[in-house]
Order: sequence, then structure tokens, then C-alpha cells
Amino acid sequence: MAKAAPGAKKPLSKSQVVAAVAEASGVPKKQVKAVIDALTAEIKKALGPKGPGVFNFAGLIKIAKKKKPATPARKGVKNPFTGEIRDVPAKPASWKVTVRAMKSLKAMI
Repeated sequence: MAKAAPGAKKPLSKSQVVAAVAEASGVPKKQVKAVIDALTAEIKKALGPKGPGVFNFAGLIKIAKKKKPATPARKGVKNPFTGEIRDVPAKPASWKVTVRAMKSLKAMI
């Protein structure tokens, strides 16, 4: 893992985010936590097996699930770095989550 840049700040924890939103909006922390939990439940429903597979959050981010197909086993594959010949095992199909920044989030940077 790469080291953080000198003077870089650590990301906020969930409790720090709840406290910051509660202070900025004047809403009690308990209600802010309930809203975040409800948002998490909506994302889970949208990305679940019966959901549409996409969750768009107010023009900030788009969370989508994507099917990654299975890859077959391959024999005699050359490692480009060492030149060693090896066998690559098969990988089963899986679901991946993609998170894309939308226009308004990109404009904040």
C-alpha cells in the first residue's frame, strides 16, 4: 500500500460524518444516523438480486453492479516479468461494484 503524503489528513469515520452533518444541519445525531442507515438500505435494495442494479445518488455518484464472466484455465502462460511458464487457474463468474463520479462531484474538485 502506498504511504500517505506528508500532511495528508485521514478520512472521516462514520461517527465523525454523523457529527459533522448533525452540526451543519441542526438535526440531532440520532436522526442523521437513521437517515444514513436508510440510505444504506436503499443502496442494498437497488443492488440486490431484485433491484435494478444501479443506484444514482442525487447527481453525485452512480453505483452499479456489473457481471464479470468466468475465465477458463490456461496452461503454459508466460509471465511477462520473469519469463517463467506457468498455469493460470480458472476463475468463476462474479459480480463487481463500480462507483462513478458524476458531473457535480467532479465540479467540486
